Amino acid sequence: MLAAPAIEIVSTVAGGGYGKNSGTSDATAIVAGVAALVRSKFPQLSAREVIHRMTATAIDKGKPGRDDEYGYGIVNPVGALTADVPPLSESQSSSPAPPSIGAQPKPDNKGSSAALGWLIGAVLLAAAGTGAAIAIRRARR
Repeated sequence: MLAAPAIEIVSTVAGGGYGKNSGTSDATAIVAGVAALVRSKFPQLSAREVIHRMTATAIDKGKPGRDDEYGYGIVNPVGALTADVPPLSESQSSSPAPPSIGAQPKPDNKGSSAALGWLIGAVLLAAAGTGAAIAIRRARR
């Protein structure tokens, strides 16, 4: 789990134009966008490795390491795209949760198929947002 800004995010609104929204939907779009950027810059990475890169570079908030309020921390787009992140070790590749640098992951039972599903959903959400922005831009021409 990663956190992202979710208060007064400027977005498109029904009927045209822009408005400010708040909530997890807006935060999800930001995390999905970062996942899409990481996947674009590093197309050879697996879904688990993309998630590892994002969690390893997150800005830690709250209690040190992963916690229930911030998860692995605030998503860090610049860090996810530029940091020197060590690859997953063999034991990390088969573990259910991707660890972040300096934090011990809490065990979960989601498995790698859940991580892959999350990444696919995030990329699809980012693509949908991009498609909506392109459609609005074309409609205004």
